Amino acid sequence: MRDHLRSVVLYCWPPQDPRVYQIAALAGLFGYGVIWLDFAVSGVQTLVILATVLLTQALCSQLWQLPTYDPRSAFISGLSLCLLLRTNALSLAVLTAVITIVSKFVIRWRGKHLFNPTNFGLVAMLLGTGEVWVSSGQWGSAAFFAFLMACCGGLVVYQAARSDVTYAFLACHIALRFGRALWLGDPIRMPLHQLQNGALVLFAFFMISDPKTTPDTRLGRILFAGLVALGAWYVQFVWYGGNALLWSLAGSTLVVPLLDWLLPGPHYAWPQMGAVSTRLEYASTPRPLTLWERVVAGVRVQRGA
Repeated sequence: MRDHLRSVVLYCWPPQDPRVYQIAALAGLFGYGVIWLDFAVSGVQTLVILATVLLTQALCSQLWQLPTYDPRSAFISGLSLCLLLRTNALSLAVLTAVITIVSKFVIRWRGKHLFNPTNFGLVAMLLGTGEVWVSSGQWGSAAFFAFLMACCGGLVVYQAARSDVTYAFLACHIALRFGRALWLGDPIRMPLHQLQNGALVLFAFFMISDPKTTPDTRLGRILFAGLVALGAWYVQFVWYGGNALLWSLAGSTLVVPLLDWLLPGPHYAWPQMGAVSTRLEYASTPRPLTLWERVVAGVRVQRGA
């Protein structure tokens, strides 16, 4: 029975699937934020968001007649909303979760969804209501926590083969920050302080690196990362707007179809959930032979020879 349960877990949540690592990393980060950083999110809202994204994913899978129900991507979106979304109205949290999941099925381009689901849900609610916000300052500027997030995020992007877009974005973002400081004659400690932000690391390693919404080729992803960094810089320092990273990612995503057309490449596909055997003898792994069984087998081989 234990071997059967282990095989079920490995079939449904294969270790080579980067979403498994991303779920573990996001859950760990959320737990850290709730316990040590006192995130202003209730347990009821957390449970409601997670339940809503999973139920919406199941309903959309039925409506769009998908062959299987895969909760992993929806669970990632739910954890991301728990980390970023803040509202005093539980109904708005539910609506945000529904919009986030439905956007994957409705807004599509050539076989893949266009927007990062969490980014689209947050931007849509920021535009449509005045009672939803993203609290980027909740992470603080502790270098230890940013380093922790970078390590967890590095594992995720490595597994998802999308480290190029993350590191390209960070390189452009850092260059623009230091370039502005040098141009204005600001001390170096100012851009250093701006970069010591857990929200920036969360965005770079867990949102812009979504393999389903980034361009299909490496050159396209590098260009896309530079465009997002430049757009965020413009929103923050020219328009003096908040949530610059979210707005820039939402706007820059509209260029992804053009980049895929100019630089065509194969679409990224998540590892599929395997079929789980219902027979214990086939699902279990073979046990090692005992010493006596090895001796008997050796004698039989010698007799046959």
